[in-house]
Amino acid sequence: MALPKDSHQTSVIHKARAFTGTPMSSETHYRALEAMYQLAPNNEYYKPSLTINEGTAEISIDVKPNFFHTAGGVHGSVYFKLLDDAAFFAANSLEPEVFVLTTSFTTYITRPINSGIMIAKGKVVNKNRTQWIVESIVYDGENREIGRGNGIFVRSKNALAEIPGYKDYIAQY
Repeated sequence: MALPKDSHQTSVIHKARAFTGTPMSSETHYRALEAMYQLAPNNEYYKPSLTINEGTAEISIDVKPNFFHTAGGVHGSVYFKLLDDAAFFAANSLEPEVFVLTTSFTTYITRPINSGIMIAKGKVVNKNRTQWIVESIVYDGENREIGRGNGIFVRSKNALAEIPGYKDYIAQY
């Protein structure tokens, strides 16, 4: 992934100082983030699938009737969850030490959906010393855009190496 010129990313080796004090590969970092996501309690409801790469993330869920509003379409909160989560993990893929936080996120619902699959793809479009700006788009199973969003993410003080799922995964290495 080509990031803007002012971005600096050490894509080959991340440092997991807070946990092991030894280098950790980018792939291990991505898989640990994926493990962390699967342990989030609200994901028991949605049953999402997540794949992370450098500066990008893709999340998919099967549409279920219990996601619907009373008019029979998927509620906007589901769009938001997918868009924000894809953007969040795209940003956190570039931050090896701490959990990132969403400071603002704008969502646009461009097409209703009531069956099939929803696939959200997030991509970092700008990174500087203090924040990431990330765009995400959600598609239906026919690859039609059904929503989009963008957000700003910043570093928290929560070490990834202390978060369930992430710490469990990296403990194997």
